[in-house]
Amino acid sequence: MDSKLQISVSHETGRVPITVFHLKGDLDASSYKQLETQAREAYQTGARALLLDLHELRYMSSAGLQALHIIFTMLRSAEASPESNQAMKQGLRDGTFHSAYIKLFRPTPAVLDVLKTAGFDMYLEIHSDFKEAVASF
Repeated sequence: MDSKLQISVSHETGRVPITVFHLKGDLDASSYKQLETQAREAYQTGARALLLDLHELRYMSSAGLQALHIIFTMLRSAEASPESNQAMKQGLRDGTFHSAYIKLFRPTPAVLDVLKTAGFDMYLEIHSDFKEAVASF
């Protein structure tokens, strides 16, 4: 089984244009920069809503979590203001904040466990239905 990270890209249209990254393989120390680079390139060409399809991602390490955090911060920075930053901090404290810019689709059980253990499910919406995920932006 090939564990090398493969990323394919598609586009959907909801209320806003959505860039979908389909991840396959392992997101770890040897591949997280690949995801960061591809996300930065998408951002530089105008992507502001990113859906990560994780249903073929077999493994995610702490380096993968780091990549998700960097992408979250990059996408949030385009709209960041003192008011939105305060609202985010309050929302994280009371469990009501979810990113409007990056969302996750169908993580494998192993990856979902990593996301929940690290607390990423507190600020990243996780969807099991693709149409619902697209409509959530």
